Amino acid sequence: MGIVNVTPDSFSDGGRYLDAEAAVAHGEQLVGEGADLLDVGGESTRPGAAAVPEEEERARVVPVIAALAKAGGTVSVDTSKAAVAAAAIDAGATIVNDVTALSDPEMGPLCADRGVGVVLMHMLGTPRTMQDDPRYGDVVDDVRAFLAGRIEAAIAAGVVEERIWVDPGIGFGKTVEHNLELIRRLGELRELGRPIVLGTSRKSFLGKLTGSEVGDRIGGTIASNLAGARAGADVLRVHEVAPVRDALLVAGAIAAGD
Repeated sequence: MGIVNVTPDSFSDGGRYLDAEAAVAHGEQLVGEGADLLDVGGESTRPGAAAVPEEEERARVVPVIAALAKAGGTVSVDTSKAAVAAAAIDAGATIVNDVTALSDPEMGPLCADRGVGVVLMHMLGTPRTMQDDPRYGDVVDDVRAFLAGRIEAAIAAGVVEERIWVDPGIGFGKTVEHNLELIRRLGELRELGRPIVLGTSRKSFLGKLTGSEVGDRIGGTIASNLAGARAGADVLRVHEVAPVRDALLVAGAIAAGD
């Protein structure tokens, strides 16, 4: 899953692809590098990020989604607002990636009615508060229980279970050790019976481990994605598709000889 941030303030590339033409070109480049799908978002969810008005978010993402879908790309919209999701689906998005796991009461029924895929992510608090001393009993057990509840809520809203994916929310209200524990024990989330999306790309826990700045975390990104894939991740959400794809191909070839 290639990331296309149509935002001025995302933690890793804020402003770089705010222009629709630049965002579309970037998405097409990611597809050329091997992305199977593109995740287009118009509101930053980095720690401390402020909310974006619905109209502005919609104006950012709809032209980009329409162009990428027209070009043949499989597109997801990264939003927690049902109105934005509806416009994105009209433009050609076939997946809704919701970091709040259907907190908008209209999101579940919308996704059910339109027959799109849904990614349910775990987040502790909100982007403004999530890194304020996050605590868990057992982070994996707590995340799994939360996601199980949200799967039930999605199904109750009419979403077909086969269209649901789950995301443990690496970096969304977690310490470094919480993130590492989730990746180590990612296989335990397979008990939920749904595909797992993993997003570690360029995140701050990698910088805390390596001392690297956000633009220099490709090594940590690759390592965390290889570990995640081996532990059971089905979808890897990344900024840099080509190097992660190459690493997966080589690791897969080596593992095939086990």
